[in-house]
Amino acid sequence: MTATEATEHDSTEGTAMTPATVAPQPAPGATPPQAPPLIAKVTAELVGTAALVAIVVGSGIQATELTKDVGLQLLANSTATVFGLGVLILLLGPVSGAHFNPAVTLAEWWTARRGGAGVTLRETVFYVPAQIVGAIAGAFLADAMFGAPMVKWSTHNRSAGYLLLGEVVATAGLILLIFGLARTDRLRFAPVAVASYIGAAYWFTSSTSFANPAVTIGRAFTDTFAGIAPGSVPGFIAMQLVGAVVGLALVALIFMPGRREAEQPAG
Repeated sequence: MTATEATEHDSTEGTAMTPATVAPQPAPGATPPQAPPLIAKVTAELVGTAALVAIVVGSGIQATELTKDVGLQLLANSTATVFGLGVLILLLGPVSGAHFNPAVTLAEWWTARRGGAGVTLRETVFYVPAQIVGAIAGAFLADAMFGAPMVKWSTHNRSAGYLLLGEVVATAGLILLIFGLARTDRLRFAPVAVASYIGAAYWFTSSTSFANPAVTIGRAFTDTFAGIAPGSVPGFIAMQLVGAVVGLALVALIFMPGRREAEQPAG
């Protein structure tokens, strides 16, 4: 979240324009003219992903200690995530793009691989491991803050087919949102838009919208409200990657660059 992931450092040309006619748009998070060094970007991704997972796991633990009502637990968990993710994107977006999500990073690299603005292959190689390490560290931190056992695998099985479908939908929607904002030159709204989408997806998807391979891995390390059993992790990640592909396909179809006026046939 990320990212983006907010979330998130994505790049595409403006609406109705092609890369040949305009300079690439800034990546999500409004990267400064003087790009930060790689070490700063990678650190921002590690810290941001760790903070995101700490928020998700920690608020889940707090919620279960305060009430036995599962609906209220989910409400508390989703509310904390919305506010926390929005703040993280706003703070770290100018440094790394605030991906916090390998699916977002890989999607951006794919769209920028032919010379457009966005993460390079070298940055991607560093971003993804940093996000995974950060997610695991965030789970450890949350458990430590609440005195829960550290490094205890989750027993929360999430392998049902309908949950996997929920992950495809959640991730596709996230990618569509981020890259759609990039295509329409509205990335300044990313902190609010991405956080709001994730908050909504907590409720309208059966999986409660992990939509993030790194966060999925991190949440396997905590046997709490937000956890996921290790055996469920591969299926979730696979569906998240499928969702990312679906999201990019939707972006290409919905935000297809139009022809310039001069190229349009006479009336």
